[in-house]
Amino acid sequence: MTNSQYFDDQPTVASNRREIELVLPDVFLSLSTDSGVFSAGQVDKGTRYLLKDAPSLDELPALPETILDLGCGYGPIALTYAKRAPDATVVGVDVNERALGLAAANAEANAVTNTRFGTLDDIDPELHFDLIVSNPPIRIGKAALHELLTTWLDRLSPGGRAWMVVQKHLGSDSLMSWLNEHGRPTTRLSSRKGFRILEVLARQETA
Repeated sequence: MTNSQYFDDQPTVASNRREIELVLPDVFLSLSTDSGVFSAGQVDKGTRYLLKDAPSLDELPALPETILDLGCGYGPIALTYAKRAPDATVVGVDVNERALGLAAANAEANAVTNTRFGTLDDIDPELHFDLIVSNPPIRIGKAALHELLTTWLDRLSPGGRAWMVVQKHLGSDSLMSWLNEHGRPTTRLSSRKGFRILEVLARQETA
């Protein structure tokens, strides 16, 4: 069977490596991609929007020391933020082993040394994150997505936050409502061409 999905841990589709570029005002990356990973032909529009329009790190109360890219694929978000925050540790998480291999290779090819990539089981369970930046895998289904987000949003540091890009027609507004209903203050930072950038604050502890 060759109809594998980018959220499969071991894609069965035949490899077809290619090279693409990510050009941003402040970052340039040359990236290797492959069949069986998310948006193999180009960095997708949602990711580009997130990388261009999310708040600057300088706008945060303090520069993050730990950053998570949830659903990192071949690494465009993780590597961009590793360049933007060279003193931070940037972690990329995915289930797709092919994507993780590409992300690690792309870090080396772009001389990025402050990243690490792995699955949930590879990441220190005691590690918390000051910032999560993500184009989350919406197509895994609502229940699986809610479980995934709960797992990782629970690992935000006190005062931490997440920036996520979600397409409107794939449920950005209902996701924002669900996050707020479950004690995670969430607001829409911006909207463009059917995409939303959401900011999620760490859960507020109640006495």
